[in-house]
Amino acid sequence: MPSREPDHLQAARPVPNSLTLGTASLRVLAHPVRVRVLGLLREHGPSTATLLAGRLGLNSGSTSYHLRQLAAGGLVEEDHERGNARDRWWRSVHRATYFDPYEVPESDRGASAVYMAAIAAEYADRIQLAARDLLELPPAWQRSGDLSDFRLRLTPDETAAIVTELHGVIARYRPADEPGGDAVPDSETVVVQVQVMPQLAPPAHDDAVPTTTAGAHPAAPRR
Repeated sequence: MPSREPDHLQAARPVPNSLTLGTASLRVLAHPVRVRVLGLLREHGPSTATLLAGRLGLNSGSTSYHLRQLAAGGLVEEDHERGNARDRWWRSVHRATYFDPYEVPESDRGASAVYMAAIAAEYADRIQLAARDLLELPPAWQRSGDLSDFRLRLTPDETAAIVTELHGVIARYRPADEPGGDAVPDSETVVVQVQVMPQLAPPAHDDAVPTTTAGAHPAAPRR
């Protein structure tokens, strides 16, 4: 495990009132439903187990259980200003989560893998919804977004530099939950997902059988 946090992870340090996952909180979030519940509370504000269950397609008993687990881990808390004896409201304790896989001990690698898989699934779902609803947006918003991928040949240092630069660009703009941000004319919430994924080739073997391309169709151009 590296002795110093990489520069591109330092650049991604979270906003105030954010959570840096440790062993206990990582284990609590090592469940896809809890990741989704926490995300909904942060995105849409305080809610009840019943309302969350409706969004998630679960029963309220299951959602209540996961809320209690999140509360035990210090990730959510009751919103006493809204709730009552019969109708408990919950809110996220933090604005965002920061997770550094470099800091995960060997004993928590399994929890880390589950958490990362849940986050990846959330990102994939968000892209699917955006693609589905694209043509329903006003024309100006249809043309403003982007859904692109690029294949680059980079070193580890170059890859880290790209991440640092991307985070630097994003930091120049208003966070969605910035006080007064909704007063800016024509502004709406825009989600920017950053995924930079090294894809290392498998090690070559001298006895490997060469792959033939006979009969293969020409590759379609990438867009």
